[in-house]
Amino acid sequence: MIRPGGNTYEVVLAERFMLGELVESIVLEESLDEISLRAAVGLVATPDLPDLVPGQSVRISGIPFGGSDMADLLNPGVLWDWSSRDSGQKHIDLTIYDRTIYLSKSEDEMLMSKGQTASQRLSRYAQNWGIPLAGLEESSVPLSRSLYRAQTIYSMIQADLKETAAYGGEMYRPRMTPDGLELFRLGSNTTVWSLELERNVLDVAQRQTLDGAVTQVKVLGSELKARAGQGESALSEETETTDNNGEDPTQAPSLVLAIEKGDIARYGTLQKMVQDSKGSIAEARTQARQMLSGIQETFTVSGIDINIIRAGDRIELAGSGLELLVTSVRHELGVPGRMSLELATPDYVRRKYYGSV
Repeated sequence: MIRPGGNTYEVVLAERFMLGELVESIVLEESLDEISLRAAVGLVATPDLPDLVPGQSVRISGIPFGGSDMADLLNPGVLWDWSSRDSGQKHIDLTIYDRTIYLSKSEDEMLMSKGQTASQRLSRYAQNWGIPLAGLEESSVPLSRSLYRAQTIYSMIQADLKETAAYGGEMYRPRMTPDGLELFRLGSNTTVWSLELERNVLDVAQRQTLDGAVTQVKVLGSELKARAGQGESALSEETETTDNNGEDPTQAPSLVLAIEKGDIARYGTLQKMVQDSKGSIAEARTQARQMLSGIQETFTVSGIDINIIRAGDRIELAGSGLELLVTSVRHELGVPGRMSLELATPDYVRRKYYGSV
């Protein structure tokens, strides 16, 4: 076990083998870009090390920051791969994921009915793949009919969650817990940790850039959809039509359903195109307005490890004056452990991770 400073972390293989003193290091990583919590565990190889086989269950436990009793930090986990190196003493590196990795690595084709919510669809995905469910918060927003051609289950989940956010819903992410898979609403963590320089933060880096800024959004749709029940007057005045003289209509330019403009005078024209085939023109305009943005601002924080912070949690950063969400986190477990966080505002997170459907 890792015991610097008297603290304890446990790595249990196949619910039988306590790897104990063989563990040299444990790193936990999570990001809004990925569905699974990932662990990198370093071991020293000895004759009593049990056989390692990808697919074995792994549980990582520790004392939560500020607590006194052991709790699971990654469970249920699965050993995904391992590699070894020998320079006189053999060392082994394990890569472990929570079980949502199967949703990320598996492909399927699915038809989802109109009116289902992201919560209902996530329940179906999980049940199909044998992943236990915790209580799922109801996402409430009814979704459009979706035919998902061959793609990963995680990409289907992403599409459902993006559509939920695009049409006025909350931002959610699937999160594996010891009780099962939950649908976590970003920023809804009960304990909001406060980070301060000279207290629990070693370094804060701030970045502002126009990379990712959007000052104009053009939403495109099919001509059939635009004219079916919408009326010519509902179309943007900037819509252009083309006489194709009987040519293949798929070669014609798309119809412009909406154009929304932001602070072009200050930042110039930075246009994003969105293909919308589901919502109404009013919904397309709402979606387009949500994507408008100016300067992009993010923070990188390193400091003393708070080992229960996860991607999507809300954080208070002293002196920033901003509400911030964790977009990625890296925990180097130990006492004192060290963590590195990427932080951004909810508006930034909505645009970057939930901005198109």
